[in-house]
Amino acid sequence: MQDQKIEKIAAVAVNITKVLVIIYLGFVEVFKIGKLLREKLDAEFDISRKWAAQKYSILKKRLAERKVAGVIEN
Repeated sequence: MQDQKIEKIAAVAVNITKVLVIIYLGFVEVFKIGKLLREKLDAEFDISRKWAAQKYSILKKRLAERKVAGVIEN
C-alpha cells in the first residue's frame, strides 16, 4: 500500500516535470522566433528608412528650386 502511494507520487512528479519541460521549450522557441523576426524586420525598416530619407531629400530640393524660381511665396 505504501509502495503504491510512492509510485503515484513519483508518477505525478514525472508528469509535472514533463509539462514544465514542454512549457520551457515552448518559451525558448517563441523567443528564438521573436529574435529572428526582429532581425528580419530591422533590415526591412532600414531599407524603408533609407528610401524615405532619399525621397524626402528630393522633395526638399524640388521645393527649394521652386522657391528660388518664385513659384512658391512665403
